[in-house]
Amino acid sequence: MRKVIRVFLIVLLIVFVVIQFFQPEKNSSDDSSNHFLQRQQVPPDVENLLTNACLDCHSNQTRYVWYNKIAPVSWMVNSHIEEGKKELNFSEWGNTSTLDKIVMLEQICREVERKKMPLKSYQFMHPKAKLSDDQIEKLCAFTTRLSEELLAAEED
Repeated sequence: MRKVIRVFLIVLLIVFVVIQFFQPEKNSSDDSSNHFLQRQQVPPDVENLLTNACLDCHSNQTRYVWYNKIAPVSWMVNSHIEEGKKELNFSEWGNTSTLDKIVMLEQICREVERKKMPLKSYQFMHPKAKLSDDQIEKLCAFTTRLSEELLAAEED
């Protein structure tokens, strides 16, 4: 029985080492010309909030930490980033129509109000990403104001 456990652990260790060679491509781009923070006037407190709670998964510039280098965690993180960018990619803001921007802004507020975003798993590893009720209120006030500004500019 001991021998079986030992063999099992050795095989497990070998598999763990081998999967480290199969890492996903990093989500990093130097192009920020269409980024939300470049295209919109964002108050510093809202910018800080977005940076801490949203941009790692919803932009082309993820800040990676140590555990992102370990498979299979790196695969899970990459999957979250890909899903997040499909829903909302702040790096592509400049290429988005005004109507889509307004819809996205409304969705941002709705998701944080329902506490669906940021993901609990992300908050666990990034305590600064946990949004207080006051921060949610500030973010929603900002998204509502920006939606109104975009709509008014579209009507002109």
